[in-house]
Amino acid sequence: MKFGGTSVGSPEAIRRAAELAARAAVDHQVVIVSSAMSKVTDLLLDTMQQGESGSEAAVEANLAALLDKHLSAAAELVPEERRPSVNARIRELLDRYARIARGMLLLRERPPRSVDEAVSTGEKLAVLLLAETLLAQDVPAEAVDSAELIVTDAVFGAASPLMDETQAKAGERIGRLLSDGVIPVVTGFNGATAQGVPTTLGRGGSDFSAAILAAAIDAEELWIWTDVDGILSGDPRVIPDARILPEVTYNEAAELAYAGAKVLHQRTLAPLIDKKIPVYIKNTFRPDLPGTKIGAEAGERRGVRAISSLPNVSLISIEAVSFMQSGAQLMSRALAAAVRAKVDVLMLSRSSFRQNFCMLVRTAEVEAVLESLRAELALELDHGYVHPIEIDHSVGLVAAVGEGMRGTSGLAGRLFTAISEREINIIAIAQGSSELTIAVVVRQDQLEEAVRAIHAECGLAE
Repeated sequence: MKFGGTSVGSPEAIRRAAELAARAAVDHQVVIVSSAMSKVTDLLLDTMQQGESGSEAAVEANLAALLDKHLSAAAELVPEERRPSVNARIRELLDRYARIARGMLLLRERPPRSVDEAVSTGEKLAVLLLAETLLAQDVPAEAVDSAELIVTDAVFGAASPLMDETQAKAGERIGRLLSDGVIPVVTGFNGATAQGVPTTLGRGGSDFSAAILAAAIDAEELWIWTDVDGILSGDPRVIPDARILPEVTYNEAAELAYAGAKVLHQRTLAPLIDKKIPVYIKNTFRPDLPGTKIGAEAGERRGVRAISSLPNVSLISIEAVSFMQSGAQLMSRALAAAVRAKVDVLMLSRSSFRQNFCMLVRTAEVEAVLESLRAELALELDHGYVHPIEIDHSVGLVAAVGEGMRGTSGLAGRLFTAISEREINIIAIAQGSSELTIAVVVRQDQLEEAVRAIHAECGLAE
């Protein structure tokens, strides 16, 4: 069971999460993975940024707020006789974090290795409170740091697990606790190298941690507790009649996540696919609802299953001056530049004759990829072999996803007709060879209308 930030965001939420785990532990062996309390990771990151910029007052104010938040939670959750030792542990964890933050204030920099060591403090505090809440309910539990379980490479900020080593460490430690009837309450988001250097797993890291551990210990199921009822056929803020999908495949869930659905990160599913461990997305605050099951199969279905969209994206266009130049070579170099900048290319579209192409990236990552592109294509840009790189920030991505799209004749035409009938201009189109996703780029001010057009055309509210 993995609990997200809102699911442990307050003393009341932590108590509810503990009750859900205790109830499940009557019939199952349960392992808990927890995020930090909501907004805590943002506050930890902001504190380090304030340190880098030299704002001592902001650093000290944030440190005081972090201490007050967790001591106040402990006062509500922890029995009086255990509170002194728990409060001492909270202070110890935050003192360690404060030393790193104040070091950044002194040095005016944030070394990635130090950030990784510090930012998982929120998860360590959350699992301490959650384990203590279970103990207060007479349920044996123990807080466990993922750095002792998940072995990773040394890519700070976005580490990847080394599964063989992780399976050995996690299997031994978690197996021993479960054999003793103890619920392990494990930090999400973090791990450590084989040498013990702390690392973090990047965006969606707590979900990813849970998937890594589920695969490492051959769990029967992974339950991700969050604040939504499951995966929907579209964003309910845009489509009021969007419906919960009872089942989706691993591929569908990953494609939806990649194209903007916020239920889970696409990286989460990778450790689970080979072992066919099903994932259930469930609402902590409405636990009786069935949620959505993610698995290898989702039955025979035709057409689109769900619509996803991304508003904060930008289109980068590159064009050779002469069609005699190799567009394929230019495109491969541009993609290599994006890889070096550690930027996800969300979509790629190319002209067949004119040697030009465009790639879609998140707007927050534009500067990083531009710097890398200009370095890679410096000679061509300086001598006029390539037109100046163009950036369009006023676009959005719409993706129609479904395993049943494969071989469904006329589907693409229906989608494009539905969009054009609402006078929405399509800027770029992409469809992979798997036919799992059709993605289009439209003007950002027409994005929501395009989402509604496709959702209606495919009858997804029915």
